[in-house]
Amino acid sequence: MRVTVTLIAAVLALSACNMPNDTPVASGPVTDPYTTGAGGVAVYRGDVNLAGNRLPGADTVAAGADFAAAGATVYFAEAQATLSEEARATLSRQAAWLAQNAGFTATVEGHADEPGTREFNLALGARRATSVQEYLVAKGVEAARIRTVSFGKERPASICASEASCLGRNRRAVTIVAPPAAGV
Repeated sequence: MRVTVTLIAAVLALSACNMPNDTPVASGPVTDPYTTGAGGVAVYRGDVNLAGNRLPGADTVAAGADFAAAGATVYFAEAQATLSEEARATLSRQAAWLAQNAGFTATVEGHADEPGTREFNLALGARRATSVQEYLVAKGVEAARIRTVSFGKERPASICASEASCLGRNRRAVTIVAPPAAGV
């Protein structure tokens, strides 16, 4: 009986880790809903599709360029999932590349640094990945083309003890693109 209860608990715990991506598909082009506020913090501006609310942006990537030209990684402040101005510029280039390469899909991996519990860092990684996904959707990428996953602190870019610059390299979201499936 004890083994059965333990197995059921393990299955339930594991099933909670793989939540489906139920983000609705965006209908029509959407523009950048963020602007830079005091101290370089991204501030949500609401519905920027209304006249007078649109923000300018450098969304260019050379036609035929590899995804790496857009930049695959964005970085975050400690314990934050807010996009910096630099992150938004990178994500604008990613959105432009994805618009030019409509058959590709993207997976956004959320990561965290080493301090904190495993649960906190998994949740933080999920918030970071979702922040990136929402921004890409706001820039016109179809939500159905973007999947998110959180690795928390389990896949660090750098192994650190407490060095701030080293820990900063682990506070990131990485976008990985995949070509269209064969035969589609």
